[in-house]
Amino acid sequence: MNKKIIAVVNQKGGVGKTTTAINLATALASIGHKILLVDLDSQGNASTGLGISQQERGLTTYDLMVFDTLAEKIVKPTNIPNLDIIVSTVDLSGAELELISKSNRESILKNKITAIADNYDYIFLDCPPSLSIITINALVFAKSVLIPLQCEFFALEGLTHLLKTISLVQRKLNQDLKIEGILLTMYDRRYNLTAQVEEDVRSNLGKMVFNTVIPRNVRISEAPSHGKPAIIYDFKCIGSLAYIELAKEILEKEKYK
Repeated sequence: MNKKIIAVVNQKGGVGKTTTAINLATALASIGHKILLVDLDSQGNASTGLGISQQERGLTTYDLMVFDTLAEKIVKPTNIPNLDIIVSTVDLSGAELELISKSNRESILKNKITAIADNYDYIFLDCPPSLSIITINALVFAKSVLIPLQCEFFALEGLTHLLKTISLVQRKLNQDLKIEGILLTMYDRRYNLTAQVEEDVRSNLGKMVFNTVIPRNVRISEAPSHGKPAIIYDFKCIGSLAYIELAKEILEKEKYK
C-alpha cells in the first residue's frame, strides 16, 4: 500500500475535524495499520481527545516547527495500540510569527516528519481552524485532503474558498495533492436543511463526497471529556459505527487507485 498522508482541513471551527482525525486514526489502528496523528491545532484537542494531559505533553509540534527538534524525539505512543501522536499545546499559537523569517517555511513540517514517515501506514494531520502557515505546511506535506463539512446553511460558501486554496497549493507547492473526500458531519435527518445541504453538496461535487455521513451523536460529544475516541468510549454508538464505515470506505477506495 502506498503511504497515505491525510490532512484533515476546514478553516471553519466546530465542524468535526479533530473528532474525525482521532476516530478515523483509531479505526485504522484497530485493524493493524500503524498510524501517526499530528496535532497541528494550538488548542491541542486531538491530544486531549486521546487522553494525554497537559503535564504529560513535553515536546510538541511547536518544538518540531520552530526549533531543530527531531521528530523521533517528539512522537509519543498513545493508549491505543498502533497509534502514535505528536502533541500540541497553546505554544503553537506563537509559531506563525516565528516562522515568517524562516526559509522554506511552507515545507518545514514535510522536512521534519519525512524522516519517520516510513514507520507508518497512515499519517493524519489535524489542522487548525484557519488557512494559516501551519495549515499550508500540512497541505504541502499531505498527499490528500479530507474535508469535514457541517450540514449547515453556509457550508458550501466556506468550502468554495477552501477548494480555491487547495487548488493554489496544488499549482504552486504540491502538485501531487489530491482530495481524499468531503465528509458530511453533524448530519441530522430530522431537519430539512440537512437534506438540502447534502443534495447541494452531492450535486455540485459528486464522487468527491463520501457516501458515509457522520450523524449528530451525544456519545461522540462525550468521548473527549473521557480522553478517549468515540470508537473506544462506545464502540456501538451510531457515531462510532459511522467512523468505522468511513474507514472501510477509504480502504475500499484505496484498492482502486
